[in-house]
Amino acid sequence: MARKTVERSAQANTADLRLSLDLIDDKRNDSALRQAAYKTMTEKYYNSRVRNRACKVGDSVLRKYEASKQEPLGKLEPNWECPFQVVEAQRNGSYILATVMGRRLPRTWNMNNLRKFYF
Repeated sequence: MARKTVERSAQANTADLRLSLDLIDDKRNDSALRQAAYKTMTEKYYNSRVRNRACKVGDSVLRKYEASKQEPLGKLEPNWECPFQVVEAQRNGSYILATVMGRRLPRTWNMNNLRKFYF
């Protein structure tokens, strides 16, 4: 009697495994949909609290000191460099800067490394 029960449970187990394999594609699709919905909700939550910062041509900005220097900073070094003017605004928050005297800086600067300066 015990042997029949073991054989029956083994057969039932095999049948259950086959059924699970048949349903695995549906489970994967459901999981992908839940993941996409979660990602959308997280993105919406994050974007609702992000404050976009932008500059216009002619605005004065300070440049982050550590972004412009190669050597490591000391503890007492300044955090921001003297004011620059925005000469050209490019896409994705990058800007071309010039010194107050009018000399252009050689590369573009991202808004993450800039701060508006008010006289």
